[in-house]
Parts: sequence; C-alpha cells; structure tokens
Amino acid sequence: FSVSTLGPQRREAGTPPPDVDFRADLTGAYNEFIPVSGSDAGKDAMADQRNFAGDLGLSLGIMPQRTWSGRLHAGIGRSMMPTNEADTAASYNRLRPSAGAEVIWTPGGGMLDWRLGYEFNGNFFEAGDFSELNRLDNYIITRGRWRFFPRTAMLYDMKAGFIIYPDQSAKTNSYPLRSRLGVNGLITPSFAVLAMAGWGSSFYAGEQEDFDSLLGQLEVKWYLTPVPGGDLMQVTASLSSIAAGFIRDFDDSYIGTYLERDRGYLKFSYLFGGVFLLVAEGGAGAVVFPAIAPSANYAGQGGWTDVAVDGSLLAEYRIHDMWGINTTLKYMGYFSDTSLTFAGAGAADQLQYQRFEAFLGARWFM
Repeated sequence: FSVSTLGPQRREAGTPPPDVDFRADLTGAYNEFIPVSGSDAGKDAMADQRNFAGDLGLSLGIMPQRTWSGRLHAGIGRSMMPTNEADTAASYNRLRPSAGAEVIWTPGGGMLDWRLGYEFNGNFFEAGDFSELNRLDNYIITRGRWRFFPRTAMLYDMKAGFIIYPDQSAKTNSYPLRSRLGVNGLITPSFAVLAMAGWGSSFYAGEQEDFDSLLGQLEVKWYLTPVPGGDLMQVTASLSSIAAGFIRDFDDSYIGTYLERDRGYLKFSYLFGGVFLLVAEGGAGAVVFPAIAPSANYAGQGGWTDVAVDGSLLAEYRIHDMWGINTTLKYMGYFSDTSLTFAGAGAADQLQYQRFEAFLGARWFM
C-alpha cells in the first residue's frame, strides 16, 4: 500500500510545488516453503518455516524543487530466509531498521544538483545462533549531477561507511570507502549510455585482508520509443527498453571479510498496448572471496570463486485505469564447489544452492 502527496506529473500546470511532500509504503509477504526432497522430518522442518515478511517506509521532502531542499526517511522491515539445512532453530530471519537524511542543492534551474546525506541500516537476526552477525551500517553519502549538454550529464558519487558489529567474536568492523565518476547521456533520441568508474577500499580493523581495487558500471540502453523531450530525468518504468550492462563492486561478507561481485546483466521492458507490462532481467557473474583465516566459526580456507546466476520476470495486466493484476517469478542459482568446515566440529557448510520464488498480486490505483 502506497500513499503520497501529488507529484509534479499530476499537479495542474502552473501550480507551485508544495512546501512539503510525503510518501508512505507498506508491503507484506507470506512465505510458504514447499519441500521437494529429503527426509520426512527434514521436509516438515522446512515447511514449518512459513511466516510473514514486510516493510514500512516513510519519506518526507522539505521545500522540494527549490534551490535548497531536504529529505528525511525512516523504515522498518522483516526479512524471511531459511538456511540451506532447513533448521527452524537457526533461520536467517532478520529485522532491518533504516533511517536517513539529505540536503539537496539545485542552483541554475536544475542544470546542477548536489546531495549530501547520512544513511543508517541495521541488520538484526532473530535467531540467537547468529546474533554475533548483527550489524550497524552508517554511511555518509554525497552525489552530484551536472548537465553540461541538453541530453548528457556528468555524475559523481562518494560513499564512506562505518560498519559496526557489536559482538566482534565472528566479524570485525570495517570502514569502506567508494568513489566514482561517470557520464550518463543520450547518444541519439533512443540510445543511452551510462559509464561509471572509480575505486573502492574496505579498510578492515586489525590484520584483515582488504578489498582495494577498481569499481565500475557500464550500461548501454536502447529505448524502443524515443525518450520524451530527450530528458533522461523524464524516463518512467513504462517506457519500453532493452539494456545490457556490467557492474563491479564489493560488499561486507558474513563469511570471512569481503566479497567481490562482477556481474553482467540484460534487461527488457515493454508495455504492450498501454495495458500489459512485461519486465525481464537476467544476470550472471563471479563472486570472489579472499582467503579466510581460522575463526570461531570456520576453519581456515584459501580464496575461491563462485558463480551466481539470477533471473526475474514481472508481468502485469492493467484491467482498468485503476486496477492491475501481476505476477513475479524469480530464480537464484549459486554454484560453488566449496564447503567450509565449521571450527572444531568437523561438519561442513556447502555453499551451493538454488532458490525459486513466485508471487501473485493486484494493484489498485486510487
């Protein structure tokens, strides 16, 4: 469920922007796990993990569309995820609070905009077995956009993080830093290119192996219908397009220190006759782990590389201007020959898995 003040597309022409704008989003999902193999006891344990997930998000804009403006946001979410072993006492269910604020400077009628903000994300596992992995993520973020041609903009972003683990028995704190510079623009009324490149470092506390390498993204996109007015800021989700790209980034990992992601992807979006929307995306790439030193959880392990494959399909039929029904199908395949040995136990954690998800829903545009 979403509710918001009227956006600029729905306000009458000439109407000045409001002093504040507001948006609230509430989502819920019921998770049913359907075992297809294993012992009867194992199937029952997996099925017993059925539960609810959800998110609540609030956002408040202050003096929007002015030279100086600001935005506040806060939210709380609950994620559902079983372990690969279907152990009901040790699921990966977690609570995810978030909050943030930013100041926005937009001089010169929108040719330049610059943002400076703070963002907090928490991750708290419900199972006591994983409480040592509870984390607090704090980020200082700045990003800017300078439109030096009518259809082209220079981009910059920087993100300085403070990742804190209150219980440092399994993980140590880190202070990741990312900085990227790039360009986003239309080469023709239908062909766009996004190119970003920069550097990232993880900066782990203590004697830990750090990520310290290039970051980047390259995407080429073909709009099947020309972009209205040649302005990429006016692009909406209903504008049909085909895109291909590649992203290189890193993230903090619950296993060892960091993981590096190198992912190529394809996207396709098409609105048929203004009533049927189809969005498909697929990606594949390498997930690279550095060597793991012996810890309270795992025995030592040399560095290794896994392969991740993902795909999603969204289809929505808009029965009426106010009504739509939709379905979403998702696949995640994680292919790994690595088994991590638990410290002092002799048992192993096999990393490979496959996950299928299906959702059915409806939308009512009030």
